[in-house]
Amino acid sequence: MVALTVNGRRYEVEVPVDTPLLWVLRDNLGLTGTKYGCGRALCGACTVHVNGKAVRSCVTPVSAVIGKEVLTIEGLAPDADHPVQLAWIAEDVPQCGYCQSGQIMSAVALLAANPRPTDADIDQAMSANLCRCGTYPRIRKAIHRAAATMAAGGHR
Repeated sequence: MVALTVNGRRYEVEVPVDTPLLWVLRDNLGLTGTKYGCGRALCGACTVHVNGKAVRSCVTPVSAVIGKEVLTIEGLAPDADHPVQLAWIAEDVPQCGYCQSGQIMSAVALLAANPRPTDADIDQAMSANLCRCGTYPRIRKAIHRAAATMAAGGHR
């Protein structure tokens, strides 16, 4: 039995300790917002936060998050009204949408570490998140928008 805290809620799941966190989130907890992309931590579709840091859940064993706080896209904001989510909508970022939860989680981690990122900061921080549709210019614009909103006090 593995006990973990996801989105502020405690869960107990019966899985091998080497099970990737991604599969525990999706298959055991029903939190399907986190996506499977490559399974090798190369694309970023599976990005979640562990104790506030962006991590790739496809290669993170569930044992590595015991006693830590896991945050998924479902737990980011109760009404999907986080400034990054709102900026994503305002800038019409998603195209197919598959990579977007990972993109958003990486963007939130970036803004927590660097509230006023430059284009170069954004490009570097987001370079490990792949988007087959090529929405990178809109992603950058949305991150700048979210940063401005947050700087103006638009974040809880």
